[in-house]
Formats: sequence, C-alpha cells, structure tokens
Amino acid sequence: MAEDKEDVTEVAREVLETLLDLLGVSARVTPLPGFLVEEAAPAPTSVTLNVEGEDLGILIGRRGQTLSSLQYLVRIIVGHQTKTWLPIVIDVEGYKQRRCNALQSLAWRIAEQVKTTKTPFTLEPMPAFDRRIIHLTLATHPDVYTESSGEGEARRVVILPKVPPD
Repeated sequence: MAEDKEDVTEVAREVLETLLDLLGVSARVTPLPGFLVEEAAPAPTSVTLNVEGEDLGILIGRRGQTLSSLQYLVRIIVGHQTKTWLPIVIDVEGYKQRRCNALQSLAWRIAEQVKTTKTPFTLEPMPAFDRRIIHLTLATHPDVYTESSGEGEARRVVILPKVPPD
C-alpha cells in the first residue's frame, strides 16, 4: 500500500500542478504526511497536498467552495488515472487547518451555551466539510449531541442538549 500511496501522491501532485497552470496560478505543491483535517487524526491512507504561493485566495473561494471543487476534480482525475481511490485533501496555505480550528472552537463554545440554557442552537448553513468538523468535535461531548437539518446549500448543524435518563 505504501508504494501505491506514493504513486497516487505523485499523480495527485502532477494533476494539481497541471490544473493550477491551466488556471494561470503560480504556486508550489508539496505533499504532506497523511492527515485528514476533517478527521483531526492521522490517516496513513490519505494523500494531503499543500499549495503555497502569492494571492491564492482565488483558489479558496467563498467559504472554501472553490477549494472543495478543485479537490473534487483532483480526486476524480487521480482515481481514474490510478484506479485507486484514496482520500485526497488539498489545503491552501493552511486554510483548512485554520478553518478546522475555528469551527472546533465555535462548536465547543455553542455546546457550552446549549448545556447551560438547555436550548437547541442552529448554526448557519455550511458545507459538508464544515458540518463534519462540528459533528466530529462534539461526538463525545457528554451534554450535547448534533444533527443536520435542511437540504442542499441550506443544510445546517443543530446542537441539542442531551436529555438525562429518567
């Protein structure tokens, strides 16, 4: 598997560099140790690429939508070229890690509010990547649990108080 992962990493790096060239974006692409930001834990079978350069905000887009689309394209192209389906995570100058940290902080803050007030709190609509971070962050919280509600771009996370057993 290690050799497969190295091959997939190299193909993913080449595909991403080609896409960036086609977009007219000058940047460096470097592989990072397998780390899925959304899982917040090492994942030896994932491929993580970091993009560094000047003025890369265009690659992130509003709420990371452009970055998510770019990541999806790279996953599909690499999967078809290698016939291997490993998770591929693309980060731009640490954006995903910063976003993950901010969402984890938000989740804990709102969880404490819900715990205190015993009132559910509905977060703003967010993409699946962001919702997943909230769910994983609070999965083991003793006093609250999470659910997703809504559909499509209006999908939100609701943080609810756990009802103590009678």
